[in-house]
Amino acid sequence: MKTRVILGSVDEVPEGGIKRFDLGGRPIAVSRVEGVFYAIDDTCTHAQASLSEGKLLPDRVIQCPRHGGRFSLATGKAVRLPAFTPVHTYPVIVEGDKLVVETP
Repeated sequence: MKTRVILGSVDEVPEGGIKRFDLGGRPIAVSRVEGVFYAIDDTCTHAQASLSEGKLLPDRVIQCPRHGGRFSLATGKAVRLPAFTPVHTYPVIVEGDKLVVETP
């Protein structure tokens, strides 16, 4: 059964921005691209860097600040070395002005 967790307000993540949230002790990075919210594990699978400190690139990709590994925001798939292990993604639901994610 999936659990729904309120992370915060939609206003906390500006268009084209990334913000780190705590999901029950697990850091996740939430980004907003063209009005769509994406949530992924915040920790790079290659070098343990915080992806929320990285940058958003075209094609809904986030780049790790440490070694430049890249991940798809939509699927979590590693799309550029040195990262090759995907990050977990979470469905984001906007309920009024609240950001909600579903966890397994």
